[in-house]
Amino acid sequence: MNLYDFFSCDHEERAELVCTQGELVIVRGSGAYRICLYTMGRFFAEVWYRADNNEVDLVRGFKSLDMLEPYLELVNLSEITED
Repeated sequence: MNLYDFFSCDHEERAELVCTQGELVIVRGSGAYRICLYTMGRFFAEVWYRADNNEVDLVRGFKSLDMLEPYLELVNLSEITED
């Protein structure tokens, strides 16, 4: 699947695709949301869950590395780098 195909799906279909084909990378919080980042092979996808009821409000795909910036502070590179 490519990003164009992903965007051609409706909200529910995108959520299902992420759950069945995506691989969870990391989870972060932002206000009232729990945001899960998945890799979809050729692109990334975010699923925005409401923290209070776990409903999905947004499912979006992207390729831009700039969109990964909110996750950088959550990654501990010391575990994978050599001294």
